[in-house]
Amino acid sequence: MKVAIVDYGSGNLRSAAKAFERSVREAEVNASIVVTKDAKTVASADKIVLPGVGAFKDCRDGIAAVPGMTEAIEQAATVRQVPFLGICVGMQLMATLGREFGDTPGFGFIPGVVEAIQPDDSGLKIPHMGWNSLSEVAELHPVFAGIGAAEYLYFVHSYAFNAEVPGHVLAKVQYGGPVTAAIGRDNVVGLQFHPEKSQAAGLKIIQNFLKWEP
Repeated sequence: MKVAIVDYGSGNLRSAAKAFERSVREAEVNASIVVTKDAKTVASADKIVLPGVGAFKDCRDGIAAVPGMTEAIEQAATVRQVPFLGICVGMQLMATLGREFGDTPGFGFIPGVVEAIQPDDSGLKIPHMGWNSLSEVAELHPVFAGIGAAEYLYFVHSYAFNAEVPGHVLAKVQYGGPVTAAIGRDNVVGLQFHPEKSQAAGLKIIQNFLKWEP
């Protein structure tokens, strides 16, 4: 099994690659992890990971600048329907629209809009940064098997995914009100937190994704 982590110039992917490589060993999964800028490699991968750090528009533009990458991602997620994981801004790009620095179309894999976090408590700082426990978890989803609402995960974000369909929200976190922590439908899943920085719980989620066969 080939797992492609998409490299489109959005930050250092070393920590993500190391977390996936460790998860392969610990879960005893027969898989190779490839960090790639090559659209053909993504187009032939068995599973795809789309990370993202920074602004929605910058990440969308970064993908568009890689020849064939937009088409490879769309084909994988919607036509080939391989297991697909978006992380942080990579999750947000799965939305219909992002509203950071103007309106930018997303991939539309899961209907919804990415908008600025507006906590009820004015004392809470933006970005939402640090360790937070999940408030709600769809434990029946295979990617969250063994992950309870008490698990602490690492977040860094100023914008949140507002899904059109409540059933597409797999987990929430409280930050001056409920904020979407994970989304999913069919063969695609998105995580607002960074599993590669979330220690044991994050590695468990990565292992679950590696074993997931939707």
